[in-house]
Amino acid sequence: MEPALKAGQLVVGRQTRDLQPGDVVIVSHDGLEKIKRIERQQGDLIYLLGDNPAASTDSRSFGWVQAKTIIAKVVWPKL
Repeated sequence: MEPALKAGQLVVGRQTRDLQPGDVVIVSHDGLEKIKRIERQQGDLIYLLGDNPAASTDSRSFGWVQAKTIIAKVVWPKL
């Protein structure tokens, strides 16, 4: 998520199902927790993008994810 977040930076998340495009979320994908920004939603499917497109592995490579894979919405720092 650089430049918005630096590697190793502490974040605080809150579990919620009230998700909107533009929200930064922690998602479980391929056994890893990743931080991405919600680009689009269609029902229970969410399209995620990283803030650094040239270096991000996101929905452009792994496709849409199920909403249930979202662990939390990042609430701090405010992005």
